[in-house]
Amino acid sequence: MDVKVVTSEQELQDAFSVRKQVFVSEQNVPEEEEIDQFEDEAVHFVLYNNGMPAGAGRFRTVDGNGKVERICVLKEHRKSGSGKAIMDKIEEYAMKQGLPALKLNAQTQAIPFYEKLGYQVISEEFLDAGIPHRTMKKTI
Repeated sequence: MDVKVVTSEQELQDAFSVRKQVFVSEQNVPEEEEIDQFEDEAVHFVLYNNGMPAGAGRFRTVDGNGKVERICVLKEHRKSGSGKAIMDKIEEYAMKQGLPALKLNAQTQAIPFYEKLGYQVISEEFLDAGIPHRTMKKTI
């Protein structure tokens, strides 16, 4: 597994491809909500497994903290450490930016995954694209 900060159009398309498979095809998120107005300002990450895109995520700075978004792994690569590898790379990137904390909006079914990585729930449940979420935060 190799997680890369996206630096080329091909890598960006690879990240979008994974996101569309997971969020649009699998979770029925409308494509116009999945690919949004923040794509150009975000730093994108893509995970490759044997040279093939298998996971993705993006990162933005919002209100002085890092915001982790769109973390996803193709179904056949889940439970293999892929999600943690993506999160580790994003956290490493955020620390280099000197940010004090990271926030993310976790689908409620993914909360245990993020808790294992040191994130804590800081909000009530809310819907995003029709999917229950809660905001989580980690001091870095």
